[in-house]
Amino acid sequence: MLKENFNELQVFLVVARERSFTKAAGKLGVSQSALSHAIKGLEERLNLRLLTRTTRSVAPTEAGESIIACLEPRLADLEQELDTLLQSNRAPSGNIRISAGEHAAQTLLWPKLKPFLWEYPEINVELVVDNGFVNIVDGRFDAGVRLGESVDKDMVAVKMGGDMRMVVVGAPSYFSDYGIPRTPHELQDHRCINMRLPTAGGIYHWEFEKEGKPLRVRVEGQLIFNHLAERIDAVLSGFGIACVPEDLVAEAVKSGALIQILDEWCPSFPGYYLYYPSRKQHPPAFALMIDALRYKE
Repeated sequence: MLKENFNELQVFLVVARERSFTKAAGKLGVSQSALSHAIKGLEERLNLRLLTRTTRSVAPTEAGESIIACLEPRLADLEQELDTLLQSNRAPSGNIRISAGEHAAQTLLWPKLKPFLWEYPEINVELVVDNGFVNIVDGRFDAGVRLGESVDKDMVAVKMGGDMRMVVVGAPSYFSDYGIPRTPHELQDHRCINMRLPTAGGIYHWEFEKEGKPLRVRVEGQLIFNHLAERIDAVLSGFGIACVPEDLVAEAVKSGALIQILDEWCPSFPGYYLYYPSRKQHPPAFALMIDALRYKE
């Protein structure tokens, strides 16, 4: 029964999607009479009316809608399986779009992507750097990279890197002129280099924690930036104190160009994750990329 109906079921899906025998015939490269004959034969064998026909349009009946709901996901799975089999016999290829924040892209994602792309030259990647909270589904991205705490619960999350930490730093010349704050509250009396949040448009409140108790402090200063490189350059130049990812200033702290303060108030937290909408299977190129980006302890 299934074997003799399979071609007709595929024809039915095309007609139902196009809502027109004329358009479906053009898409399939067959005559309208052949389509009409195939649909009629399918309806007779199933003893169901699948399409409502008028002089101007074609629409699925309730039974037709039920068949569409049953068929489409199964055909999609079948197409994916066939694509996987075909890909196994040739070099992986395809296009992948990723959204990531500035720090994640520069320090983690791009360094991991480079050897991956050298290994698979037929895989194309578009990397969009945006510090805002991008909706990857609405933006038609295949995946995004964000801190674990920022990933929506309905997404699949794959750990990309180890824990990270934000630290507070200043130049020796600044601390020589203004002194060293001993608590986060004392930062309110200092010249701090601020960051504007790209999504909400407000100024970032510096976040601290000690003995399990969180603390957010609103600071003031002469400068506000929306990118990390300028904030770090400003603090190195002695314009004030900044709160930045530890890995970006570790060398400057080690060399003495910057002094790290309030260490006991700056705990580590889960780092970056690759995240994407849940689905049963992925194209081979995407699956390979997930494995390449996965954190390997």
